[in-house]
Amino acid sequence: MFHWTLAASVVAALVTGWLGGGLMVWHGRLGMLILGLLVFRLAWGVLGSTYARWSRICLAPFGVLAYLRGQWREPGHSPLGSLATLGLLSVLGLQVASGLFANDDIAFRGPLQRLVDGGTSDWLTGVHRQAKWLVLGMIGLHLAAIAFYQLVQRRPLVRAMISGRCPREFASQRDAVGGAWWALLLAVGLAVLVVWLVQAAPDWLTPPAPPPAPAVLDW
Repeated sequence: MFHWTLAASVVAALVTGWLGGGLMVWHGRLGMLILGLLVFRLAWGVLGSTYARWSRICLAPFGVLAYLRGQWREPGHSPLGSLATLGLLSVLGLQVASGLFANDDIAFRGPLQRLVDGGTSDWLTGVHRQAKWLVLGMIGLHLAAIAFYQLVQRRPLVRAMISGRCPREFASQRDAVGGAWWALLLAVGLAVLVVWLVQAAPDWLTPPAPPPAPAVLDW
């Protein structure tokens, strides 16, 4: 659910950002959704089930030589898949973080734009605009890898990404453990809390505007 929701949100955010105009409101909303998804994924990497945990994903790249020799048969992310996952989530994190402080010089302002000066906001806006090419590059690499697995190695990767299970002939299948309902609710609650805090922070941290001076009547 996380994977496909994130994929749809990123595509929609790219399209609305590219078209601009009145769609920038939705671009900002999609950015906040992606922020919530990333926070959820960070939490789920600690609270979630076996193959979603950071301890497994971060250690998998150390087996890249065995993987290239064809000796890797562990379920879950392969070493290269783990590197791609970490890279894509890092790039999306950069994109979301810069977008929180960005502006379009017209009507759109990131929710935290008021907390920085104009020069910093403009610089982060430039980072946000350029980082979309990194996002597109990572998406292209992701799609190319899926095509390679599907068409060359004949591995039903897309089916596994939907069902959550890999056929036993491709990996020593072991059922995941962990990821109880309380952990899911806690991760979702943490994501909602962070999104709410980001939206509320400017009102808390920005000093209120001084009251207008009383009008002076010249009789």
